[in-house]
Amino acid sequence: MTIRVATAADTQYADLLCQWYIESAKQRGTGIAKRDPEYVKAKMLQGNAVIAFVEGELAGFCYIETFESGKFVANSGLVVNTELRKHGLGRAIKREVFRLSRTKYPDAKIFGITTSLAVMKINSDLGYKPVTFSELTTSEDFWKGCKSCKNFGILMENERKMCLCTGMVFDDVTAPLPASETEAETPSSTSTLSE
Repeated sequence: MTIRVATAADTQYADLLCQWYIESAKQRGTGIAKRDPEYVKAKMLQGNAVIAFVEGELAGFCYIETFESGKFVANSGLVVNTELRKHGLGRAIKREVFRLSRTKYPDAKIFGITTSLAVMKINSDLGYKPVTFSELTTSEDFWKGCKSCKNFGILMENERKMCLCTGMVFDDVTAPLPASETEAETPSSTSTLSE
Protein backbone atom coordinates (compact mmCIF):
# COMPACT_ATOMS: atom_id res chain seq x y z
CA MET A 1 0.00 0.00 0.00
CA THR A 2 1.21 3.50 -0.83
CA ILE A 3 -0.36 6.59 0.70
CA ARG A 4 1.00 9.96 -0.37
CA VAL A 5 0.13 13.58 -1.08
CA ALA A 6 -1.78 13.72 -4.38
CA THR A 7 -0.18 15.50 -7.34
CA ALA A 8 -1.25 16.88 -10.73
CA ALA A 9 -0.73 13.42 -12.23
CA ASP A 10 -3.50 12.09 -9.97
CA THR A 11 -6.19 14.38 -11.41
CA GLN A 12 -7.00 11.55 -13.83
CA TYR A 13 -8.77 9.82 -10.89
CA ALA A 14 -11.14 12.69 -9.99
CA ASP A 15 -14.14 11.37 -11.93
CA LEU A 16 -13.78 7.88 -10.46
CA LEU A 17 -13.45 9.27 -6.92
CA CYS A 18 -16.62 11.32 -7.38
CA GLN A 19 -18.42 8.18 -8.54
CA TRP A 20 -17.23 6.45 -5.35
CA TYR A 21 -18.78 9.28 -3.29
CA ILE A 22 -22.12 8.74 -5.01
CA GLU A 23 -21.96 4.96 -4.47
CA SER A 24 -21.02 5.43 -0.82
CA ALA A 25 -23.97 7.77 -0.24
CA LYS A 26 -26.32 5.16 -1.73
CA GLN A 27 -24.83 2.35 0.37
CA ARG A 28 -24.97 4.25 3.64
CA GLY A 29 -28.33 5.86 3.01
CA THR A 30 -27.53 8.47 5.67
CA GLY A 31 -26.55 11.34 3.44
CA ILE A 32 -23.20 12.48 2.13
CA ALA A 33 -22.27 15.63 0.26
CA LYS A 34 -21.58 15.19 -3.44
CA ARG A 35 -18.19 16.24 -4.79
CA ASP A 36 -17.43 17.83 -8.14
CA PRO A 37 -14.47 16.41 -10.13
CA GLU A 38 -13.07 19.91 -10.71
CA TYR A 39 -13.07 20.56 -6.97
CA VAL A 40 -11.30 17.26 -6.31
CA LYS A 41 -8.72 18.10 -9.00
CA ALA A 42 -8.11 21.51 -7.41
CA LYS A 43 -7.39 19.86 -4.05
CA MET A 44 -4.83 17.62 -5.74
CA LEU A 45 -3.18 20.55 -7.54
CA GLN A 46 -2.95 22.53 -4.26
CA GLY A 47 -1.20 19.67 -2.44
CA ASN A 48 -4.21 19.45 -0.13
CA ALA A 49 -5.15 15.83 -0.71
CA VAL A 50 -3.92 12.36 0.16
CA ILE A 51 -4.33 9.44 -2.24
CA ALA A 52 -3.81 5.72 -1.69
CA PHE A 53 -2.91 2.86 -4.00
CA VAL A 54 -2.86 -0.87 -3.39
CA GLU A 55 -0.83 -2.89 -5.88
CA GLY A 56 -0.85 0.09 -8.25
CA GLU A 57 -4.65 0.48 -8.23
CA LEU A 58 -6.49 3.48 -6.82
CA ALA A 59 -7.62 2.56 -3.31
CA GLY A 60 -8.71 5.71 -1.46
CA PHE A 61 -8.63 9.45 -1.03
CA CYS A 62 -9.18 12.34 1.41
CA TYR A 63 -8.60 16.10 1.19
CA ILE A 64 -8.13 19.26 3.23
CA GLU A 65 -10.36 22.33 3.24
CA THR A 66 -9.44 25.55 5.08
CA PHE A 67 -11.79 28.14 6.53
CA GLU A 68 -11.55 31.48 8.30
CA SER A 69 -8.01 32.17 6.99
CA GLY A 70 -6.69 28.80 8.14
CA LYS A 71 -8.16 28.99 11.65
CA PHE A 72 -10.21 25.86 10.86
CA VAL A 73 -9.13 22.91 8.71
CA ALA A 74 -11.47 20.11 7.69
CA ASN A 75 -10.33 16.67 6.62
CA SER A 76 -13.08 15.87 4.15
CA GLY A 77 -14.15 13.37 1.57
CA LEU A 78 -12.59 10.21 2.99
CA VAL A 79 -13.47 7.45 0.55
CA VAL A 80 -12.12 3.92 0.14
CA ASN A 81 -12.56 1.47 -2.72
CA THR A 82 -15.50 -0.85 -1.93
CA GLU A 83 -13.24 -3.89 -2.19
CA LEU A 84 -10.83 -2.67 0.50
CA ARG A 85 -13.00 -1.65 3.43
CA LYS A 86 -12.56 -2.85 7.02
CA HIS A 87 -8.85 -3.57 6.67
CA GLY A 88 -7.42 -0.33 8.03
CA LEU A 89 -7.02 1.59 4.78
CA GLY A 90 -9.49 4.33 5.78
CA ARG A 91 -7.68 4.71 9.10
CA ALA A 92 -4.30 4.94 7.35
CA ILE A 93 -5.56 7.55 4.87
CA LYS A 94 -7.19 9.59 7.63
CA ARG A 95 -3.96 9.46 9.65
CA GLU A 96 -1.95 10.77 6.68
CA VAL A 97 -4.36 13.61 5.85
CA PHE A 98 -4.36 14.51 9.56
CA ARG A 99 -0.54 14.64 9.49
CA LEU A 100 -0.66 16.78 6.34
CA SER A 101 -3.16 19.16 8.00
CA ARG A 102 -1.06 19.47 11.15
CA THR A 103 2.07 20.10 9.09
CA LYS A 104 0.57 22.70 6.74
CA TYR A 105 -1.68 24.37 9.34
CA PRO A 106 -0.04 23.75 12.74
CA ASP A 107 -2.19 26.24 14.68
CA ALA A 108 -5.57 25.33 13.16
CA LYS A 109 -8.47 23.52 14.72
CA ILE A 110 -9.00 20.38 12.65
CA PHE A 111 -12.62 19.37 12.38
CA GLY A 112 -15.12 17.27 10.54
CA ILE A 113 -18.74 16.25 10.51
CA THR A 114 -19.82 12.70 9.78
CA THR A 115 -22.58 10.15 10.18
CA SER A 116 -20.07 7.28 9.92
CA LEU A 117 -19.37 5.43 13.16
CA ALA A 118 -16.09 4.16 11.66
CA VAL A 119 -14.92 7.72 10.91
CA MET A 120 -15.97 8.84 14.41
CA LYS A 121 -13.81 6.07 15.88
CA ILE A 122 -10.83 7.01 13.69
CA ASN A 123 -11.21 10.69 14.62
CA SER A 124 -11.49 9.84 18.30
CA ASP A 125 -8.30 7.76 18.12
CA LEU A 126 -6.52 10.76 16.55
CA GLY A 127 -7.60 12.99 19.45
CA TYR A 128 -10.75 14.63 18.08
CA LYS A 129 -13.54 15.38 20.56
CA PRO A 130 -17.28 15.53 19.79
CA VAL A 131 -18.57 19.10 19.85
CA THR A 132 -21.71 21.07 19.15
CA PHE A 133 -21.91 22.69 15.73
CA SER A 134 -21.41 26.09 17.40
CA GLU A 135 -17.74 25.12 17.93
CA LEU A 136 -17.19 24.53 14.21
CA THR A 137 -16.41 27.10 11.57
CA THR A 138 -19.05 29.70 10.78
CA SER A 139 -17.82 29.93 7.17
CA GLU A 140 -20.65 29.91 4.64
CA ASP A 141 -18.29 28.09 2.25
CA PHE A 142 -18.17 25.10 4.59
CA TRP A 143 -21.89 24.91 5.22
CA LYS A 144 -22.86 25.34 1.57
CA GLY A 145 -21.03 22.04 0.98
CA CYS A 146 -23.87 20.38 2.89
CA LYS A 147 -26.45 21.52 0.31
CA SER A 148 -26.03 18.35 -1.77
CA CYS A 149 -26.61 16.09 1.26
CA LYS A 150 -30.10 14.62 1.57
CA ASN A 151 -30.20 15.84 5.20
CA PHE A 152 -29.64 19.52 4.33
CA GLY A 153 -33.25 20.32 5.24
CA ILE A 154 -32.71 18.97 8.75
CA LEU A 155 -29.58 21.11 9.15
CA MET A 156 -31.41 24.25 8.04
CA GLU A 157 -34.53 23.52 10.13
CA ASN A 158 -32.20 23.49 13.13
CA GLU A 159 -30.49 26.75 12.11
CA ARG A 160 -27.20 24.86 11.52
CA LYS A 161 -27.05 23.96 15.21
CA MET A 162 -27.52 20.21 14.68
CA CYS A 163 -28.11 17.56 12.04
CA LEU A 164 -27.63 13.81 11.73
CA CYS A 165 -23.86 14.35 11.54
CA THR A 166 -21.64 14.51 14.59
CA GLY A 167 -19.19 17.40 14.74
CA MET A 168 -15.68 16.59 15.96
CA VAL A 169 -12.69 18.88 16.61
CA PHE A 170 -8.98 18.37 17.27
CA ASP A 171 -7.40 21.47 18.82
CA ASP A 172 -4.38 20.26 20.81
CA VAL A 173 -1.61 21.98 18.86
CA THR A 174 0.99 20.68 21.36
CA ALA A 175 0.20 16.99 20.69
CA PRO A 176 2.88 15.09 18.76
CA LEU A 177 2.13 14.07 15.19
CA PRO A 178 1.00 10.45 14.82
CA ALA A 179 3.44 8.08 13.14
CA SER A 180 3.26 7.88 9.36
CA GLU A 181 1.57 4.86 7.79
CA THR A 182 2.74 5.35 4.22
CA GLU A 183 4.09 1.82 3.93
CA ALA A 184 1.66 -0.53 5.67
CA GLU A 185 0.26 -3.99 5.08
CA THR A 186 -1.95 -4.39 2.03
CA PRO A 187 -5.66 -4.69 2.85
CA SER A 188 -7.59 -7.42 1.10
CA SER A 189 -11.41 -7.38 1.40
CA THR A 190 -14.61 -5.38 0.60
CA SER A 191 -16.85 -2.24 0.96
CA THR A 192 -16.65 1.61 1.18
CA LEU A 193 -15.79 4.00 3.98
CA SER A 194 -16.65 7.62 3.46
CA GLU A 195 -16.91 10.88 5.38
